[in-house]
Parts: sequence; structure tokens; C-alpha cells
Amino acid sequence: MLVERMTNNLSTPTIFTRKYGSLSTAEAIKHAKKIEESAFATANQHYEQVPDGDGSSAVQLYARECSKLILDVLKGLRIEEKEAVISEVDSISRETFFDISKGQRAFIEEDDEAQTLLSPLKEPGNSYTKICFSNRSFGLGAAHVAGPILASIKNQLKEVDLSDFVAGRPEAEALDVMNIFSEALEGSNLKYLNISDNALGEKGVRAFGKLLRSQSNLEELYLMNDGISKEAAQAVCELVPSTEVLRVLQFHNNMTGDEGAIAISEILMRCPLGIALSEALAKCRNLKKIDLRDNMFGVEAGVKLSEALYKHEHLTEIYLSYLNLEDDGAIAIADALKDSAPLLEVLEMAGNDITAELLPAYMIAFIERSGL
Repeated sequence: MLVERMTNNLSTPTIFTRKYGSLSTAEAIKHAKKIEESAFATANQHYEQVPDGDGSSAVQLYARECSKLILDVLKGLRIEEKEAVISEVDSISRETFFDISKGQRAFIEEDDEAQTLLSPLKEPGNSYTKICFSNRSFGLGAAHVAGPILASIKNQLKEVDLSDFVAGRPEAEALDVMNIFSEALEGSNLKYLNISDNALGEKGVRAFGKLLRSQSNLEELYLMNDGISKEAAQAVCELVPSTEVLRVLQFHNNMTGDEGAIAISEILMRCPLGIALSEALAKCRNLKKIDLRDNMFGVEAGVKLSEALYKHEHLTEIYLSYLNLEDDGAIAIADALKDSAPLLEVLEMAGNDITAELLPAYMIAFIERSGL
């Protein structure tokens, strides 16, 4: 199905083919198959590195890789000219992406171990722009080694993944490690920052304060499964200086609650596209995906959210599980979407206390009308 869709994207009139030119159907099929194979291999490798995950991050990577490679092809990259997209992507990844997340989760304690592991980052003239330290738990000694190394390359970094990098550490040590990494990366100019799965809470968020305060060009910020309480959400709001170019703010699985949602809405308020969480979403009319899972907003917030959704004609995926919407909130959401989101492909609303009476009487009718 994806190959078929990509074939259409490469060969039929779209905003991108009008700009860059389109391919013949035969060319498009060939490129689409190669793109899918490359993206699947990348995503599958990522999934195997996170055996306990639910696969959602791998699916997101799969989609991102496909989109990126489609644009590469339309901009003039031809698989026959570069042997294959897979080889080209692998080559680029080797040059720019430093990833130590592979294999089983491991603790890094000793200075020598850290020196060896991070030695490629010390090579003169290296061109790493993306680093991933996920799935490795840094102790204080290892962090002291990593700090100067990161500081030496911070000006070339664009993407930093520090998700799940203090697992199993006592709180005091974990906070010290976060502070060291934060100071080392302070002043970098990142587009992507992932500090998910670190049980941050307010203390953890503030431990990353120097790094967060120094970022004015973030396009993607990930705070998933971080214990973002009301106080932690307020700290995020305080520490993130600019959201003018922010495209992704993902913080599901945080049990944030109403007051935390208000604090997060203040981040969006500083966005040119937003005013309060629901009102801000109403202004972000080009969104294609909304993910607010596991935040227990409640019925009233669900109704306010539904008012925002009426203006989202480009949405393809909406994840609203475990928001405590109940029947009234679910009905309001369904009413908003059935006529306003013609491109919708995924609607997830599990765990919202929707009653059995509502599902057959209303939701099935909504699904039929919307064409999901």
C-alpha cells in the first residue's frame, strides 16, 4: 500500500512534483520500491534496538525516511545514478550519524570505556551532525568523559537524542549526569532534541535548563514518558525560549493533567500558530498529526479540543487515547472530525470510558460517514 501511495506521489501532480517535476509510472514504481526497502530496513533496525517498545517510534522513523527519500528523488537523486538509495542512505548515515543505542541496554561506568565508545567523536574533521545516546545508561565518570567531547562538536550538531540515557541511576547521580550533558551542549543550534524516557520530573527538566534555554531554532522537541507533572510542565514553559519554528512537541504518557496542559499551552502561545492548548491547535491549521495520549484532560477539555479540530483539514493521524473524554467528549470529537478531516487515516481513542451504548449508535455512523 505504501509503495502504491509513493508511486502516486512521485508520478502524479502534487505540490512537490509541480516544483521538482514528476517521474513516469515505471520510474516511480522502481524508486518507490527501493525507498520502502531502505526505510523499512532503517526502521526495523531501530525497532530491534528497543525490544520492549510498542513500535511507535519505529513507525514514525519509517514514515520520516520515506518522506525524506521521496523528496530526494524528486530533487534529482536517481537510484541508478547512486547505485541504490539504500547504499546512499547508509553512506550518509555513516558520515553524519553517531549512534551507540544498538544492542542490549548497557551501563557505562568507567572512564576508559567511555573514551573508547566515544572515540569517533574525537576524530579531527569528523562530520557528525546527529548523535543518539539512547539505551546506554551513563554514570558520573562516563558523563565527565562525554562532556568535553560533546562540547568540542556542539557547533556542528543538529540532532541530539538523549532519551533513556540515565536508566537505573540514583536520582542524585542522574541529575548530575543531566547537568553535565546540558552544560556541554549549551549554545548548540539544534533542530531536534529528544530527552524522553528519563523520568525527568521538574528536577530533571531544570537539570537540562542550560541546554533548553540556549535553543531558539528547535523544530522538534520530544518529552515522552518523562513524568511531566504540572510543575515540570511549568519548568518546560519557562526554559524553552522560542517556539517560532517548532513543528513537533510530543509529550504523551506523562499524566500531565489539566494544570500541566495549561502550562504546555503557554509554550504554544508563543508559537505564531497558537493561543491556548485547544485554541492554539485551532490556529495550527497545517497540522497533519496530533498526539495527546495519556494526559487525562477530561470531558471539558475534550469539548474545547473538538472546537479546535473543525479547522484541521490536513489531519491524517489523531491519537487521543486515555484523555478521560467519556461519551460527551468523544461525541464532540467525532462531530468535529466527520466533516472537517477528509484525509484522516488513523483515529485512536482507547481508554476514554466511552460506553457501549455510544459505540454502535454513534461511532460506527461516524466511521461510515468519514470513510475511515
